[in-house]
Amino acid sequence: MRIAVLAVQGAFTEHEQIFRSLGADCTELRKSSDLVGTFDGIVLPGGESTVQGRLLRELGMFEILQEKILHGLPVLATCAGLILLAEQLSGSETPWFATLPVTVRRNAYGRQLGSFSASGTVRGIREEEREFPMEFIRAPYIVSIRKGAEPIAVTDRLPDGSPGENIVGVRYKNQIGLAFHPELAGDKRCHEMFLSVC
Repeated sequence: MRIAVLAVQGAFTEHEQIFRSLGADCTELRKSSDLVGTFDGIVLPGGESTVQGRLLRELGMFEILQEKILHGLPVLATCAGLILLAEQLSGSETPWFATLPVTVRRNAYGRQLGSFSASGTVRGIREEEREFPMEFIRAPYIVSIRKGAEPIAVTDRLPDGSPGENIVGVRYKNQIGLAFHPELAGDKRCHEMFLSVC
């Protein structure tokens, strides 16, 4: 199995290390010619969504990737990647790929100093009854999900730190969007789940 990892900016090497440890091959996407090869799934990593989106356009990769995702290429999108996939962004921001039927608010948990760790349930992973450790770094907040999308990850902490059920992961067809960073968790179950849909 071959997984393509967007490598124009952000935390992509951690994803590659996990996938390789699980027996998958990885290829980095840095320019449009990298999209010519075949791969079974793609990872949109955390980082700066605005920078990633702009680079994707400047490098001539945006439309090609959007078309592949719309035609069913499995995608794992974490943090900034979730913002790139979201159909709508709260406020007046223009969405990027707009392939995942959710509304997302950027940096909803505060700036870098507001980063935190939590744990919660993730549906579809191995031993899903065992909570998954979640790292939130300037994380996006899933404001709402629309028809066809299903929540797969939940925590008991709201963006303001108060207790309450909070959706932090969504699946829609072959697209998985997570507000947290599973690549930093020391737990490979989310990556295993993604390989199972590729």
